[in-house]
Amino acid sequence: MAEKARRVDDALDRALPLRHPERLLASMRYSLLAPGKRVRPVLTLAACELVGGEESTAMPFACAVEMLHVMSLVHDDLPCIDNDELRRGLPSNHVAFGEGVAVLAGDALHCFAFAHAAEATAGVPPMRVLRAVAELGKATGAEGLLAGQVVDIESEGAQEVGLEVLEYIHLHKTARLLEAAVACGGIIGGAEEEEVERLRRYGRAVGLLFQVVDDVLDVTRTSEELGKTAGKDLAKGKATYPKLMGLEKARLLAEELAAKAEEELQGFDRNIARPLRHLARYIAHRHN
Repeated sequence: MAEKARRVDDALDRALPLRHPERLLASMRYSLLAPGKRVRPVLTLAACELVGGEESTAMPFACAVEMLHVMSLVHDDLPCIDNDELRRGLPSNHVAFGEGVAVLAGDALHCFAFAHAAEATAGVPPMRVLRAVAELGKATGAEGLLAGQVVDIESEGAQEVGLEVLEYIHLHKTARLLEAAVACGGIIGGAEEEEVERLRRYGRAVGLLFQVVDDVLDVTRTSEELGKTAGKDLAKGKATYPKLMGLEKARLLAEELAAKAEEELQGFDRNIARPLRHLARYIAHRHN
């Protein structure tokens, strides 16, 4: 995973060189190249290789997935949404560059992700590329990430937020992009329809797992350990899995989701599926 993350970092650096207007590009690069786990792009690469594709063909989409994720982080941290001043161990984008530039940098990353995926992908039939682009568009729009974000904002401080609403928020705000990351890797790699659906279910389980673990870490780790503000969800009155289920039941749910994700890989070659299996375990047992 570390080696693939390094190659993703190199590809992101090459994809977005510093150019005019320098302040906008510097803001984009500041958040895009900040130290991160690169879980989503690594999932894209691993899914592509699982179905017989090459890493190089999936790298543009892996980069696009990370650009879209970073866009969501930049916007999420803004004063009008979560008002968080720390991200990946650094001052948030709007703290470093101002709110106006941060908004525009997020917008620019959103646009550039699709342009890069479409233009830089080589050696793949155009219909596969088109399908993968549509997958990312749905994952980040009103059917996906933004839907979850809006319901999250509307639910803040509400007294009647139950597990059903919480699951809706995180299936859309977090899991949908992780699901798309895996599905895009499979699509670009030439997966059969049944394989794409299995990968999609794996990604959905991993995505929800990621959020459950995030909620647990938010109340059990420090800001220094997380690289972002700890306890912020509790302070803002947000519903979380530990708050609604209790800490131990939330941890049990994480174990169930990790097992469910691994179960979806059973139809694939065990050795080739090993990276995705271990990624699910890594997400379940991460500490930041």
